[in-house]
Amino acid sequence: MAKPILLSTPHIGDRELEFVKEAFDTNWIAPVGPHVDAFEQEFCQVVGTSYAAAVSSGTAALHLALKLVGVQAGDEVFCSTLTFIASANPITYLGAKPIFIDSDRTTWNMNPELLRESLDKKAKIGKLPKAVILVHLYGQSADIDPILEACDQYEIPLIEDAAESLGATYKGKSTGTFGKIGIFSFNGNKIITTSGGGMLVSHDRELMEKARFLATQARDRAPHYQHSEIGYNYRLSNILAGIGRGQLQVLEDRINARRHNFEVYQQALGNLPGIEFMPEANFGRATRWLTCLTINSQTFGADREQIRLALAKQQIEARPVWKPLHLQPVFANCDYVDGVVAEYLFNHGLCLPSGSNLIKEELERVISQILEIHQQRTY
Repeated sequence: MAKPILLSTPHIGDRELEFVKEAFDTNWIAPVGPHVDAFEQEFCQVVGTSYAAAVSSGTAALHLALKLVGVQAGDEVFCSTLTFIASANPITYLGAKPIFIDSDRTTWNMNPELLRESLDKKAKIGKLPKAVILVHLYGQSADIDPILEACDQYEIPLIEDAAESLGATYKGKSTGTFGKIGIFSFNGNKIITTSGGGMLVSHDRELMEKARFLATQARDRAPHYQHSEIGYNYRLSNILAGIGRGQLQVLEDRINARRHNFEVYQQALGNLPGIEFMPEANFGRATRWLTCLTINSQTFGADREQIRLALAKQQIEARPVWKPLHLQPVFANCDYVDGVVAEYLFNHGLCLPSGSNLIKEELERVISQILEIHQQRTY
């Protein structure tokens, strides 16, 4: 049987092992440590921000970000609807309520016009959201300027969920660096990984100091263990930070590899009837963390699910685009704005194997299977 081709696997080299070995050699196995400090500093240099705090996951980073901007029980928080559930779960951790905003077709990210209209309506009734979570999906930046302008008008903090977009740019600047706080993820499937980990970034030093304080169980400055507020066990380990440092050194290589995957797919499949790839907006560079496309079943000859299942039979992993959060059973009682675009993308969208360690033969195997599906259905 053919070797499985997975969607997005970790891509580890030799540099990571050198940093991990250093942690073992110095016996710095506990959470925090010199690799954590260095990882934060090096990450700031790469993305162009002032301060960073390394934590145990992107979800933990987002939880802290919401707490840092003052979200409390009963508050409302606007959030992109076309995203993984981790973008909204932390809202509920704090007892707040998410309100989901639809996507636009240009970026697949939050629609700036819908956000502005929604904020205007909330302002008229005196019930503005406490924060806005903007997700940069699949390595593609949202159209940040009009979103930030709308938030600034009403003095609402913008939190950028850049978990999927490390290395992506908007008008020459890294995603995650425009809002009050940005968060990143280093989960095993991301463009670089620490196996599990995350990062908060901000130009506000006090916010990041507070983030580190909360992430280390909110321990007060005292020779004994004293706590004046509730904290969390969210700090990244020194070993995992070592992996992150090695991964960060090859970030551009990983981006180039994933963009190459996209170009190969687009060249081979882009002219097929009914196939439309996720566009790259003209205001920045997408990393193509995942290569995503939509399928018009009437013109292609098969729908998204038929293609996915046919690929699965050949040991090729492909996944539907994220199911919009306003359609998730757990958020059935939450409000949402529009949703038509996100629902269309979910119903027709497919993510293809996109790892930076894919080889030519694996890409060709995926392509040949999709071509075969099309030929079988149309002839």
